[in-house]
Amino acid sequence: MKAYSLDLRERVVAAYENGIETIREVSEQFQVSESFIKKMLVRHRGSGDLAPRGHGGGQQKKLSEAHRKWLLKTVLATPDITLSELESRLSDKKKILVSVPTLSRELRRLNLRRKKNQWLLVSEARENELGTGVE
Repeated sequence: MKAYSLDLRERVVAAYENGIETIREVSEQFQVSESFIKKMLVRHRGSGDLAPRGHGGGQQKKLSEAHRKWLLKTVLATPDITLSELESRLSDKKKILVSVPTLSRELRRLNLRRKKNQWLLVSEARENELGTGVE
């Protein structure tokens, strides 16, 4: 959901501060929630800044680029390795704990897919699926 525009925020605060309308009437007029108006009033009185705040950024990735390279080398060297085996090797050798779903997502980002009992790069998997074309 996109943030409300700065223009709308300023009009909402101005409408309330003119003293003509209540918070409920302002919320109905501009079709915003009452809690949004209350938050804007607190921000306006505190810092005077009504601009929308940026995104917080989310959670940092646990695996670095070096870890991803190690994963790629390990999986290509032993294509029949399972995710739980890979998890324990990563824990033993690199001293980093990640979950099996995290490993699965990282392997997908590295274009590795599970094909029967082995991991393949996407391009290799597609070549194997297409076959040789000879009958």
